[in-house]
Amino acid sequence: MRSVADVARALDHAVLKPEFTAADLARQAAMCVARGVGCLCVRSVDVAEAVRLVAGSPVVVASVIGFPHGAAPAEVKALEARLAVTAGARELDMVINIGALRSNADTVVHDDIAGVVAAARPHGVLVKVILETCHLTEPEIRRACRLAEQAGADFVKTSTGFGVRASGPTGATPEAVQIMLDAVGGRLQVKASGGIRSWDEAVAYLDMGCTRLGVGDAEAILAGRPTTGDY
Repeated sequence: MRSVADVARALDHAVLKPEFTAADLARQAAMCVARGVGCLCVRSVDVAEAVRLVAGSPVVVASVIGFPHGAAPAEVKALEARLAVTAGARELDMVINIGALRSNADTVVHDDIAGVVAAARPHGVLVKVILETCHLTEPEIRRACRLAEQAGADFVKTSTGFGVRASGPTGATPEAVQIMLDAVGGRLQVKASGGIRSWDEAVAYLDMGCTRLGVGDAEAILAGRPTTGDY
């Protein structure tokens, strides 16, 4: 039986939509502090303010990198990572180069991740690699996990929550999560993200073996009520 406090610590609460204002960030940061949410995940431009808003609490600030498409040059992702770390981010959620992965350009994918890891590791900052599994086959998911591990990442993560395809789920699925768990074999941690909108779903992913969950409405999940929004 998982306690509300335990689940709260496993949540990465996302404040990532492009239309979010400073007031939205402040409101969500205050909620994270009040509810004991483990991590507040923000746009890289918001890192310094997010750090200020949660100062004095256990809430950790994460920044997304190369979000949401993963298509920036590796040098740009590395620079964004360095700036986020300087601003106070303690975790980085970077989007893999999806096109390169699907083109079998493994060296490109590896080096893209390694550049962000190099910016993070000297400062003790964790790196989570977002695979955007809705666009990948099972072999591609497994290969992405292997490349993330080889590049020194700490986590693999299912989704940005912003992936789009004509049909089917675009966030976390139990099937994709199981593939990832099997591929990393406990050597990396796994974060399920996108489409997790209830307490039962959250607990189910934690019971599978995920150690983090990316959500858009942590307050509702922790209160056991229906979530709002589409993250």
